[in-house]
Amino acid sequence: MLRLLALACALICAPAVAGGEYESPLWPGTTYDPAVPTIESVLGYAPGSRISHPSEVMRYFEALASAAPDRMQLAQYATSWQGRPLIYAVVTNEQNLARIDEIKAGMQALQDPRETSADAAAALIDSLPAVTWLSYSVHGNEISPADAAMVTAYHLLAAQGDARVDAIMNETVVVIDPVQNPDGRARFVSHFENNTGLVPSSDRLAAEHDEPWPGGRTNHYLFDMNRDWFILTQPETRGRVAALQEWYPVAFVDAHEMGSDSTYYFSPEAKPFNPHIAADQRASLELFGLTNAGLFDGFGIDYFTREIFDALYPGYGASWPLYFGSIAMTYEQASARGLRVRQYDGNDMHYSETVRNHFVASMGTAETVQANRRKFLRDFYDYQVSAIAEGRRERTKAYVIPAQNDQDAADKLAGLLVMQGVEVGKTTREIRACGNEYAPGSYVINLDQPAKRLLRTLMDSDVPIDERFMEEQERRRAKGLYAELYDVTAWSLPLMMNVDTDTCTRRVAGDFEAVAPEFQQPGSFTAKANAVSYLVPWTGAGAVRLAVAALQAGYVIKTTDKAFTHQGARYPAGTVIIDVADNAASLGDWLSDAAITTGADVIAVADTWVTDGPNFGSQNVQRLPSLEVAIAWDDPVSPYSAGNTRFVIEQQFGLPVTPIRLSRLGRADLRRYHVLILPEVYGSYRSELGAEGIENLTDWVADGGVLITLGNATRLAADPGVDWLPIRREYAAVDEDTESGSEADAEETLVEGSVIEDDEAYAVAIEGVESTPDSVPGVLLRAKRDPDHWLAAGVAETLNVLVRGSDVYTPAKLGEATNVVRFEAPDELLAGGYLWAENADQLAYKPFVVHDSAGRGQIIGFTCDPTVRAYLDGLNIIFMNAIIRGAAHARPVR
Repeated sequence: MLRLLALACALICAPAVAGGEYESPLWPGTTYDPAVPTIESVLGYAPGSRISHPSEVMRYFEALASAAPDRMQLAQYATSWQGRPLIYAVVTNEQNLARIDEIKAGMQALQDPRETSADAAAALIDSLPAVTWLSYSVHGNEISPADAAMVTAYHLLAAQGDARVDAIMNETVVVIDPVQNPDGRARFVSHFENNTGLVPSSDRLAAEHDEPWPGGRTNHYLFDMNRDWFILTQPETRGRVAALQEWYPVAFVDAHEMGSDSTYYFSPEAKPFNPHIAADQRASLELFGLTNAGLFDGFGIDYFTREIFDALYPGYGASWPLYFGSIAMTYEQASARGLRVRQYDGNDMHYSETVRNHFVASMGTAETVQANRRKFLRDFYDYQVSAIAEGRRERTKAYVIPAQNDQDAADKLAGLLVMQGVEVGKTTREIRACGNEYAPGSYVINLDQPAKRLLRTLMDSDVPIDERFMEEQERRRAKGLYAELYDVTAWSLPLMMNVDTDTCTRRVAGDFEAVAPEFQQPGSFTAKANAVSYLVPWTGAGAVRLAVAALQAGYVIKTTDKAFTHQGARYPAGTVIIDVADNAASLGDWLSDAAITTGADVIAVADTWVTDGPNFGSQNVQRLPSLEVAIAWDDPVSPYSAGNTRFVIEQQFGLPVTPIRLSRLGRADLRRYHVLILPEVYGSYRSELGAEGIENLTDWVADGGVLITLGNATRLAADPGVDWLPIRREYAAVDEDTESGSEADAEETLVEGSVIEDDEAYAVAIEGVESTPDSVPGVLLRAKRDPDHWLAAGVAETLNVLVRGSDVYTPAKLGEATNVVRFEAPDELLAGGYLWAENADQLAYKPFVVHDSAGRGQIIGFTCDPTVRAYLDGLNIIFMNAIIRGAAHARPVR
């Protein structure tokens, strides 16, 4: 400990110079092995004097591994969208590195007490080094963690005569993931270097501090990967989750940056805590906090804890590992967003300071694990024991996912759980459980397993929030203060994916087929030698993928607006019809292969006679055009909304999307595009597009385009000055019975007097006039679809919509437009999460999806973004209907 304190003092006391680097030597008094290359010897600059490219970080770690192969190994765990490798470094002493496979096997054994007895676990705890996992820079513009990762690795390998470092190397394994988001970091560094002059500027107005859209925070598809941990949409996250389950570290740190005017944050986290976090995990957070506080206090580094960053949402890097028994934490350093920045108090903060602080916290973390090695390993094993015991003791003992209409979604949910370490079985025959009959292909998940707490967190419709905490939020809200909720309050996977799930009060026994960690299962192909048409029921994502693939391959396909019956089989609205006569002879072979790759069910028919519903040549059957889709791009479009939307369309359904900069839409010739999507926006589309842009889009729709607005982009469509949709955004509803006093007229010197009789009347008296509803922190609300509208083809009767913010819209009147999906009644509205009572009353029966025809085209407004974080799979069908079937219903002149 004293050695680390001396090191920290040397780091802190070294004087800064103009370029943001510390005078040499960087760590006075520390002796280093000259055989281990320094950052400067490999990269040509001192630590913290430059912002390292991802390729430079990689080069330095390769140099360390080459110089110390007996104490460091590198492993690649993923490849980014842009082809960059994601690696981690294993750092420990020679003896531990030689038995890495044994250490991994030991942690796997501790993870399953059903196979590992208490005596066997005790022997493993005596012999195993504990694993510390340090992850850096998941956000590309949070730059100092990656450079600190290099400093940390160097110090562990090169420091000589340091008893604390020797103990860390002997008794633990430190895994360093230096750059979690190489694509975003490369974007940021390129911007910074392109805009930096003779000396780095501390002025935040300087271009080097002013990131252009979309900024460096996100990955290639503009995802915030610190929200992707349990939904696993991105390859970077999937690789990391798989690697963590290979190692099962006892401690996991996610090192970030925050606003420039802050200091340094480390655990314990803020309230509220997720109730499925174990008590000893919360207690251990204090141990890490105390060690870090000792380092920071001793040498004057300011820090804070228990504020802002809570442990409720399970999708953070600092929370997801908690649910396999790790102690997971976030560390946040005030960001220089360059080499130096002027803080609010006039202090110039240098990049090297921020690198140093993350290095000190990293070493404090490794020290805490070493000092508590036996305790943390014992806690890890006990976590699994108690999870299994809870699964046997609590009322909910199993989940069953029945075979259902949208089997694609059920299959994906099961595979997603398995990918996160959950044991899932699949029925191969009909079974009876939970008082129900279940068909073959149903999924069974018993809770007496180590992943029990993860299951409850992800599968329950609601994760309760501490009542006293929420009472305080209601008090704050009454005073007009912001709610202290860092993210959404609902994330139930069955709700978001719209998958029917039953809960059982008894364990479900039986021999079930093991489920593989796959998102998608193969579809089926039913052939006929004399086929005249092929039918693809519009019942899930597989049918959408096949329709898109067929269009991309040049085949002619149709879709029906209404259900029909053929040869006694009922086919739902939306069913795809592919006629043999309209297509090449290769159609059957292509469909046979496509059924496997897309997950669609394809049925050949020998005739086209239907006994109920529209014939295949009816006006209720539409030919699908070969789609060209565009999306608004660039400032002030929300990068998250734009990127998430593009990802859903391209990566989940295979349809290419052309991004068009918003500044071009006002004058662009859009005639080649069938569909244009306006994602959410920071600011106002109306002011950015101007009259010329709005007129251009209006004319394009009238000529046959399909315009889709998402979330707050619907404000443009509902604006009275634009009037694309006959709905209006609402002010907050006012209860007239509680009004008190009189409204002041800004033109009057004196106003009518009033009497305020009590606290309730006072609260009303100080309310803003015509204010918007209070912002919703993120809840899942039920919505009901209109089954008669073509947009609802293949859509479940009830949808679950993630609602955030304050937008509420009036419903469209009959004859003016159609409320294709509207929210449920107040007593049926809330599916999961915490919703303010006034918002529940006002949102009830209000629209989620509104459609109107305009000339030859279509306008479709989603009042909430259906593609947020790409985890609302239950909304994908209606969203893709808006694109595919919307284009089929337009009548462009081409």
